Amino acid sequence: MSDPTDALRAALPQLAQSRLQSLRLNDGVAIAVLDAAGLDQVERERLEAAVKEALAGKPGVQDVRVALMADKPRRRIIAVGSGKGGVGKSTVSANLAVALARMGRKVGLVDADIYGPSQPRLFGSEGVKPEARNDKLVPVPNQWGVPVLSMGQLIDPDKAIAWRGPMASNALGQLIDADWGAVDTLIVDLPPGTGDVQLTILQRHKPDGAVIVSTPQDLALIDARRAVQLFEVGQVPVIGMVENMAGYACPHCGEVSDPFGAGGAEVAARDMGLAFLGRIPLDLQIRKASDAGTPPAASDGREGEAFSAIARRISSWLDNR
Repeated sequence: MSDPTDALRAALPQLAQSRLQSLRLNDGVAIAVLDAAGLDQVERERLEAAVKEALAGKPGVQDVRVALMADKPRRRIIAVGSGKGGVGKSTVSANLAVALARMGRKVGLVDADIYGPSQPRLFGSEGVKPEARNDKLVPVPNQWGVPVLSMGQLIDPDKAIAWRGPMASNALGQLIDADWGAVDTLIVDLPPGTGDVQLTILQRHKPDGAVIVSTPQDLALIDARRAVQLFEVGQVPVIGMVENMAGYACPHCGEVSDPFGAGGAEVAARDMGLAFLGRIPLDLQIRKASDAGTPPAASDGREGEAFSAIARRISSWLDNR
């Protein structure tokens, strides 16, 4: 005698069949248990509706109940920080996120620089407001596959944010705890320094790792060491240091000069026992692409190579955690 659930299994759409863990028919109630790992809320709702539609009205079925089983995805947070402003930390954050996404990772980006958000400009999404779903913000998508949330998307770009620490910390919480869907790696572009936002990150949203960005000059490196110390005190592993604006190649003669010095971040990383992740040159094309809202890491050109190399090292670090 055939199992009465065999016909019910055959009636399910292909996606539901591939995710089906069990199917029972008890007293006219069909109970389907499916694996929903990796599906965002919209996909989960569609899957549930498809199962109910497929089974409703079948012989012996009076009611359909669907259980979608999935552990909450382990979303890892990588903080990108610097001891001082003006070292290109936001540009590095944006391009590392894009480079990681091109490697196949499901990456999102939080612009935690509450007082000076710049990610909307870097991603060409100025003026685009995030929507809300179930009392949570929904990140703004883009063509590079890196959903972004930033205070720059929520306020008038010409309006100054005059908030005390607790208000900024609460705003940060809404950005990080948003509806990130299938994102498994969240890049957080921190403001410069070691203030309230950084402390909030450590206390409420402890990162899995941190990347420190500095220029080669001594003044920037002094502040970068402070940022490293902050993460060490918070017991957050420092993945390594990135040296930005490292060398300028003249577009006319090709001669390389070092207006901010050379090799300082690599030496500092070695002195602190940290990995040196790589150098990013002071390149006119990087500046032009960033101002135009086109992350250089999205291209296969020379200007994206340095970001891709650093992203590969970060990806390897993630794989070995």
